[in-house]
Amino acid sequence: MKTLLKNLFFLVILTSFLGLSHSCKNNDPSVIKIYVRSASNQLVGDAQVIIVGDVNSNPTTNPYVDTLISNSSGFAQFNMAPYYDAAEKDQTVAYFDVFVKSDTKIAEGYIRSRKHTTAVESIFLPL
Repeated sequence: MKTLLKNLFFLVILTSFLGLSHSCKNNDPSVIKIYVRSASNQLVGDAQVIIVGDVNSNPTTNPYVDTLISNSSGFAQFNMAPYYDAAEKDQTVAYFDVFVKSDTKIAEGYIRSRKHTTAVESIFLPL
């Protein structure tokens, strides 16, 4: 009986430890979502969206470039997990220049990304 209680106590402690260590990890995705809008505020699909890491920012952002085409809903969604996986552990913020091109129209913007969050920005194309 004494051995059974010891084993049960050990099992409860082990289960609690494993549960707590797994629950401390943040599994939220790191995403940048760029909405492309016309001058009349309409969402624009098939626009080229480029994000470029701002290496002159404070804190410093690592060099990074990614390009996507906005979908039929008018946004491009960048998965930033590869960027944060390659960055140092304590780097949880990054800054990016945003360039959008649709037909002959070009627009620029700026966005701040945080690890495990979704950053959203709208870029308006000129007339």
